[in-house]
Amino acid sequence: MDIFRIEGPVRLSGTVRINGSKNASLPIMAATILAAGKSIIKAVPHLSDISVCSELLGQLGCKLNREPNGDLCIDTTVVDNPVGDYEIVRKMRASICILGPLLARCGRAEVSMPGGCAIGYRPVNLHLKGLQELGAQIHLKNGYIVVEAPNGLKGREIFMGGPFGSTVLGTANVLMAATLARGRTVIESAACEPEITDLANCLNKMGARVSGIGSPRLVIEGVKQLRPVEYQVIPDRIEAGTFMVAAAITKSELRLRNCRLNDMMAVVDKLRNVGVTVEPEDTGCVIAGISPIKPADITTQPYPGFPTDLQAQFMALLALAEGNSIIIEKVFPDRFMHVAELSRMAADLRKEGSAVIIAGVKKLIAAPVMASDLRASAALVLAGLAAEGTTTINRVYHIDRGYEKIEERLDPVGAKITRESD
Repeated sequence: MDIFRIEGPVRLSGTVRINGSKNASLPIMAATILAAGKSIIKAVPHLSDISVCSELLGQLGCKLNREPNGDLCIDTTVVDNPVGDYEIVRKMRASICILGPLLARCGRAEVSMPGGCAIGYRPVNLHLKGLQELGAQIHLKNGYIVVEAPNGLKGREIFMGGPFGSTVLGTANVLMAATLARGRTVIESAACEPEITDLANCLNKMGARVSGIGSPRLVIEGVKQLRPVEYQVIPDRIEAGTFMVAAAITKSELRLRNCRLNDMMAVVDKLRNVGVTVEPEDTGCVIAGISPIKPADITTQPYPGFPTDLQAQFMALLALAEGNSIIIEKVFPDRFMHVAELSRMAADLRKEGSAVIIAGVKKLIAAPVMASDLRASAALVLAGLAAEGTTTINRVYHIDRGYEKIEERLDPVGAKITRESD
């Protein structure tokens, strides 16, 4: 396993280009199953999660290759093995999003219960409820979800709300399946995340008839078939937010290219509230974290609220604020495995149920730490940039799931990160 060694504290200066969105790319890759032929998906990042998804699609019968310009070509002419094998699916929770398109195209799918980051219990009952209401027959067999639609799928009005808000991947699954269902489907309490908007726009370009895009009420008029597509995914708002915090925590200035602030207003608002300057530009923004960090209260919520995927990064930032802060996790209430690791670096954190109380300290101190999940590992990198001494981060394969060569992108702007084989 690789490790990171990070020398801190540092000051950052320069420009970073934000890559295409991982969380948009994965369901769009799955959506290509719906149309036989060759699709070209642009701006798909080079990440281990993308490799897992590519392996999964290959197992189904698809053929994938990267063009010299980086575009991902997916040939779905043949999809003759509608099975998501445990050995692949266990690596990534988003694998579950093949369920809807496989059911719609093949009339049957068999997918292992998904794995992924250890960020708390994440049931798939809403996915199954939505597909069942479209006419699917569902049962579990040896750890696999088996869905069948011998009589095809039929549009229905479906409520997708859950105890912690709308489900993003559940919305994606039902949306994709509904495009080929007979009649009209209405998804109430649909997820409104930009990644779902991107998926819906891609489906429409494939010939689907989806309206209400960006709202909690999606209306899908079923069509008989879809066509292959050439499509470019949106920039990654979570990666952008992570680099914004990198500037803030190191009291630096960074210019971000290919960054859509309209997708990040809750994040930008919190950054400005704690004293960080965010200035929009034509293709991105400039982030300046020169002022002392002020304390803040943050509650994670489904979009357009503050994203749970930036909770850990902001905890690292608020650990250096001048005063007390609180973060309340309303999406994944158990998503706090980074608390113990940040505490090893002298952060003053106290977990109280689904909240963490943060007493700001004057400095963080380098320590050996362990990455527990994707976003927690990003928080540890950020803390290492600001901490005094050499921070060693173990299990950095987690960060490779969502950040393409983060050390090679931060080093040119002043970071001191080395990747070593343990």
